[in-house]
Amino acid sequence: MTDAHVARPGLAVVEIAAADDATTFAIQQLLAAHCAIAPADRTTREPGEPGVRLRCFLDLHQEPDAGTGRRS
Repeated sequence: MTDAHVARPGLAVVEIAAADDATTFAIQQLLAAHCAIAPADRTTREPGEPGVRLRCFLDLHQEPDAGTGRRS
């Protein structure tokens, strides 16, 4: 992540930690229903740590795109 990702109010980086991939993607979809997001397409795992993580970028100033969650 760079400072450019959150350079102004209304931008956020969200990291989701969950037990499995399905849960992280379900949460990402919930976020996409409420704001524009640059969705992640894969999760990451830390060796020796339980669960998975997913990082996505939100823009509260943009309307969500009904198809992908990406901004229009």
